[in-house]
Amino acid sequence: MNHGDIRKHLDQHGVLPSRQLGQNFLTDSTVAKSIVDFLDLQADDCVVEVGPGAGSLTCHVEGRVRKLILVEFDARLAAALQERYQSREDVEVIHEDAARIDTRRFFAERPVKFLGNLPYSSGGAIMKNFLSAPHPFSRVVIMLQKEVIDRLEATPENGDYGMLSLRIQSSWHVKIVKQVPPDVFYPVPQVDSSVALLTPRQDLPAFDRRLFDELLRRGFGQRRKQLHKLLPAGQDWSTVTTELQVPSTVRAEELDLTKWIHLTQMYDTHPLKNIAQKGDEIFDVVNEQDEVIGQATRDEVHAQGLTHRAIHVLVFNKRRDVLLQLRSALKDKFPNVWDSSAAGHLDAGEDYAECAVRELDEELGIKSTAIVEVGKLPPSAGTGWEHVMLFACRHDGAVRFPCSEIDSVQWFSRSCVDAWIAKNPTDFAPGFLQCWQLFKDCQADT
Repeated sequence: MNHGDIRKHLDQHGVLPSRQLGQNFLTDSTVAKSIVDFLDLQADDCVVEVGPGAGSLTCHVEGRVRKLILVEFDARLAAALQERYQSREDVEVIHEDAARIDTRRFFAERPVKFLGNLPYSSGGAIMKNFLSAPHPFSRVVIMLQKEVIDRLEATPENGDYGMLSLRIQSSWHVKIVKQVPPDVFYPVPQVDSSVALLTPRQDLPAFDRRLFDELLRRGFGQRRKQLHKLLPAGQDWSTVTTELQVPSTVRAEELDLTKWIHLTQMYDTHPLKNIAQKGDEIFDVVNEQDEVIGQATRDEVHAQGLTHRAIHVLVFNKRRDVLLQLRSALKDKFPNVWDSSAAGHLDAGEDYAECAVRELDEELGIKSTAIVEVGKLPPSAGTGWEHVMLFACRHDGAVRFPCSEIDSVQWFSRSCVDAWIAKNPTDFAPGFLQCWQLFKDCQADT
């Protein structure tokens, strides 16, 4: 679509570009195609495009992927897109505010990529909503004003570096791939734009993301103050600065991402922050009737495929959403996949209910004995040769988890989980898949 096409489209639908909404429409088809090319589109991809507007980028995506989801805030533009694609089953138009839309629905669409010529007025809020961990996206291409894109890639050596830089870089590799001049937009903005390619990063150690964000807010809240005056008490500052190899007068903007993560690990007081699992834990070895016939270490049980015991707990909130955990990359079994709210092995001599209460506390910080027994699964390859007792409980408060065991947690609706499993069952631990089916079967029987 060229400049004339865009003007004609906007006039036909009574759209006068709004400065308040940050609307600047890309009018150069060659530039648009080059931006879309950075997505590296594959036939099985789902692409979520935010702010499609008149369709400058959209027309270079449609027909090339399994599904295209367009999120448009302007009611007139959304209506025009719905009319344009009403006969296309592979295109869905959503009229919502991208800064507030529930992004959990997109997990069921994996593999999914993100594309956006983001409005200048709300680009930061949209990025926070879509790109904060946990997220479902395997690749992101975004265009914003140059000064914002520069901040995404910035390091302590330049003045653009700050909280936004660290928040984005803690989850994404950022590469500025294109500069876009003002004269390819209508109306012509007063600033240059840039395009950034974001790819998920997997090269960082485990760290508590919530604590990381809290420390960032403290450190950059008064960025000219020395950092030790802004951080919480509880750590010897001379020890901290020695480990970080920085002066005692260091400020927030002088620490790079690696040092901020190290600082977070030092302030993390969770007793299991460095323990993904203990190979020398002693488990009861049992037979097919779940009768104890001996004991062995965790390592021995897993290496020899010995039958043992475990629990899974599904935690639900008042909206009946279920809390799922993304297993840490440090887990010896099924790293980086989604699992039940809490799960774990019974220690030698422990019963199922005692284990469920303990695991809820250790993994999620939930201190509750109000658990309900749902059902039991027999040992099989799918359960890792475990007798599994499934429990459920209700919880509406905050959770706190060890970063060594759990990367992230998220509440999901039951329908979202069902759709996600149907499309991508390998995103989940096999034991959870069996537990989820058991839960559904038991619900159907009641």
